[in-house]
Amino acid sequence: MIELPEFFNNPSIIEIGNFRIQYYALTWILSAILIFQHLKRSKILAAQGLSHEQINDMVFIWGLFFGAMFGGRVGYMIFYGTEQLISNPLSLFYVWQGGLSFHGGLLGVIASMFLFSIKKKISFLSIMDAVALSMPIGLGLVRLGNFLNGELFGKPTSGSWGFIFPTDPYGYPRHPSQIYELILEGFVLFYVLYLVSKLKPKPGVVASSLLVFYGLFRFSVEFFREPDAHLGYLTFNLSMGQILSLPMIIIGIILVLFFSNKYAKLS
Repeated sequence: MIELPEFFNNPSIIEIGNFRIQYYALTWILSAILIFQHLKRSKILAAQGLSHEQINDMVFIWGLFFGAMFGGRVGYMIFYGTEQLISNPLSLFYVWQGGLSFHGGLLGVIASMFLFSIKKKISFLSIMDAVALSMPIGLGLVRLGNFLNGELFGKPTSGSWGFIFPTDPYGYPRHPSQIYELILEGFVLFYVLYLVSKLKPKPGVVASSLLVFYGLFRFSVEFFREPDAHLGYLTFNLSMGQILSLPMIIIGIILVLFFSNKYAKLS
């Protein structure tokens, strides 16, 4: 068992009074920077004629702000904070209280990239393929941020790899589910999508594969992750994360089959 230091109870880089910048925020910023660097070298985007300045706008304004952050916040309030949102609609803007949903952020990124593709008059599917190849970078780093924040930890375990988080009121040794997700959603997913891209698939296949494999990885890790305290387990004893991942897997498989067949040219 590994007992984490008190740092994990308040992992701040800068703290002045009530103002503080935590490592979780740093992982978001670092994610955007590394994704930008990755997309600058994307042959897919180069073929679409996007300049580095346009890619910069696509990542930081359209993808990060309008897509991941705004979409993630709206998604969190709809999927995880419905009662609070109904009782106090302004709570949608209480970003200092935390709360971002990957599934909401994904929908936000899809919507923002669609609008960006219309504005620039370029292929939406090609953009999504390029973005999908870079997304594991952000997913992995954000999970590292969850770990440093001492949040979204796993269920109790008797294994020697159990971590005791200072933020856990019960002080149980727990699965480091954030690290499991970092490995699967970061490193493994990046490699899987890279292999898919090397097959030179039709537009849309890489992005659709992201839905399938992220959904599978997230669904699996949720068995080791503590469910949200205010929600617990829902239908069929599944967590909200698992319920949201199932449609991703199904839709992803359908889209992979669709984009791989002769009708792909219609897109």
